[in-house]
Amino acid sequence: MLEVKWVGFDYGQCIMEPGGLRNPLVIGDISKQLGQPELIADRIRRYHILNETYGGYSRIKEGHRDEIYRVVLDDDSRAQELFSAKEQECLDTGENLEETLQWLQDQGFVLEVVSEMKKTLGAVGSDIVSRFLKKRGFTKYFPVIISPQGKLDIVNDKNIDDRYVGKTKEGGDIYDVLVEDLRSRGIEPEEAVMVGDKPATDINPAHKRGFKTIQYKGFIDLGPSDADLIINDFAELKQILKKKD
Repeated sequence: MLEVKWVGFDYGQCIMEPGGLRNPLVIGDISKQLGQPELIADRIRRYHILNETYGGYSRIKEGHRDEIYRVVLDDDSRAQELFSAKEQECLDTGENLEETLQWLQDQGFVLEVVSEMKKTLGAVGSDIVSRFLKKRGFTKYFPVIISPQGKLDIVNDKNIDDRYVGKTKEGGDIYDVLVEDLRSRGIEPEEAVMVGDKPATDINPAHKRGFKTIQYKGFIDLGPSDADLIINDFAELKQILKKKD
């Protein structure tokens, strides 16, 4: 049992499950809708090259999203807009996520998203993370997002803490700022837990700075980490987290 006050969640492959994405089909649908069926085969070929280069869609999306727009979609603003809209339709959530978030909120935990999205490619409130949380009605659980864009109030679409700007999870400095932020709210690092799938961004750098850590393997197992605990279903959080007074 971990006694904490704050619970941070990673976005990609944690809150958001990309398993439903079928990008070649999405790209084909976009090209057809734009009246460009002759571009489908070549765009899919370019997408596969990106996929092989970076080792999977989640890596492209989190660090090289601009290349989907530039390399695959030819910098066509109409295609980019359609891609963003269709992508949202394909994304899913982890097993038992929403009922667990409701339980955590009812228990009084502070919930926040800590995202490594370096290139969310959108103004505050219109980036893909904010759009996903708004579309799913998750802003009632996560009114703010912490990311390299800053600490964003996604309910009111504004940056409320620019100390996070340019900081990253993999570099660890985003957690350095988070430690200061939480302490200003009366929460010590050992009273906070980070939940995520990636050892290099969600688990190890947070653990090094005194956070408790839980590795989520419900979508993908990315190998061993310094995590205090491992879960495969978000419902397990009900059994292992206790609100610290």
